[in-house]
Order: sequence, then structure tokens, then C-alpha cells
Amino acid sequence: MRPYDNSLDLKFLRIYRWTPSNQAEARFTVHPVNIKNCGPMILDALLKIKDEQDSSLAFRRSCREGICGSCSMNINGTNSLACLKPIKTDTTIITIYPLPHMYIIKDLVPDLSNFYSQYKYIKPWLINKAPKKSEYLQSEKDRSELNGIYECILCACCSASCPSYWWNHDKYLGPAILLQAYRWLADSRDTNTKERLSLLGGKSKLFKCHTIMNCSRTCPKSLNPGKAIASIKHSINYSEAHLVK
Repeated sequence: MRPYDNSLDLKFLRIYRWTPSNQAEARFTVHPVNIKNCGPMILDALLKIKDEQDSSLAFRRSCREGICGSCSMNINGTNSLACLKPIKTDTTIITIYPLPHMYIIKDLVPDLSNFYSQYKYIKPWLINKAPKKSEYLQSEKDRSELNGIYECILCACCSASCPSYWWNHDKYLGPAILLQAYRWLADSRDTNTKERLSLLGGKSKLFKCHTIMNCSRTCPKSLNPGKAIASIKHSINYSEAHLVK
């Protein structure tokens, strides 16, 4: 009988490190983690490293259930949520970066100030100009139109995977924000459609999308921002065509 190989339980997390106090030096640190003594997800391994090996490691996390979107990062080349990414992989070395093409605050913590400013720009709340009611009802069919849209948790995985957003983040709103914009355009209770579409008009905010579909491939919630963006483009083109007539 062959002896059990303990090395099979060992993973090495290769983690990107950068601190504002040492701006010239970006580096990697490598941390061994025995998966037999660790939870099943990458986030468990990061917490174990922070608790037992290097307390200076910085990353965001909150719910641990794929709901808050805080622990988004690039894991082995794919933007994902650390709390949903299993540590058991085919590779012994797991490389972890912060979300790509974003300014970094420290280590795995990206600066999302611009991202949330764009979210505020689209007015992500119900606007109904009818007389105020205690509640706004909708049919089951109308409610079903929001399935696959409202589940977005603003983790920014899709926007950080989009080349158009990499190079035009100051102008292009990006797939996550446009998916959120479509969530209100598709809501039968909202009466602000014309104004919402006007916010997305012009060449940059929406039409910088080139339908590469990285966004839909990387979404950890299996949503389809690309389809939502196509629907907004269709709505704008349709309204402009009717204005011409």
C-alpha cells in the first residue's frame, strides 16, 4: 500500500502586494496553505493567511455567501468572488490579483470611487410620477422581466473584465452600471424611461460597448450584462428613429 502524499493537500497562494507607502515596489508573496486545515473557498485561505501568516494582507470581505460582492478579485486569470471560488483546483499555485485596470488602495483592494459615482449617476431608485401611493403593484409577468437583472450585486467583476471600460472608465459606464440601468428601464412601475435613456445617450456612456461579452462570461452570478446593454441600445435607436419620423 502506497503511503499518503501530504503534498497533495498543499496549495501555494501567490498574492499581489502593493502599499501606498512604497509606491515603487509592487511584488508577490507566496503563502502555503494546507487545505485539510482550511475552509473550502479561496476567501477561507486568505483569512487563514491573514490570521496566521501575514496580518498586513489587505482585502475586502463581508458576507462570505456571494451576496455582498465585496471579495471580488482576479483568481488564476478570472475575475470572481473569493467566497465562491473553491480552493481545490488542478493547479498547485493559485495566483491572485486585485480587479484589473483599476487604481489600487492596497494589495487586493481596488478603488471603486468612480464605479459608485457612475452607479449614482443612473439614479438607481424607483421614479414614478403618478400620485404617491403606499405601494406600487405589478403583475407576475412584469415582475418576471426583472429576473436575471436584479440579482446583480455590484461586485464589478464584469466591468473590470471589459477592455472598453479599461481604457474609457471616465466616460463609458461599463457593463455592471448599464445592467443596473436596464433594471430600472425594465421595471413596469417606473415612469422615467425617457429621462433614463437620455442619461445614457451620446457616443461614450453606452455605445463604447463592442459586444466582446467578457462581462457575461465572468459574472459570478451567471447574469448577462451584454444582453441588457443590447436591449438598451435597441431602445435608444428605436426612440431616436421615431423622433426622426
